[in-house]
Amino acid sequence: MLVDDSATILLSISNILGKAGYAVEKAANANEGLNKFKAGTKVDLLITDLNMPGMNGIEFIKEVRKLPSYKFMPILFLTTESQQSKRAEAKAAGASGWLVKPATADELLNTIKLVLR
Repeated sequence: MLVDDSATILLSISNILGKAGYAVEKAANANEGLNKFKAGTKVDLLITDLNMPGMNGIEFIKEVRKLPSYKFMPILFLTTESQQSKRAEAKAAGASGWLVKPATADELLNTIKLVLR
């Protein structure tokens, strides 16, 4: 699942993932993404932005981690933020990895391969 409030990012990242053979479920914000999880949408990996209106990415992954089916699912942050303090906060909340926008297609796909092992 790809969650980002930027329609451009949703489109570009879902195109990269689709071309690489991944099925992509999209959500325009954390609340929409959380509702999809709660509705039973099956997801193997979550890629989320940090800065979104309403619930931010860290709050979002804390909520996702509360759901029994998603306690151990890999979660990647794809964000413009690069501060070490934010990375540490995200890791403490349950993030598996961190990519700084704009990430190249190769960076994204290589990171996905690492966390899906």
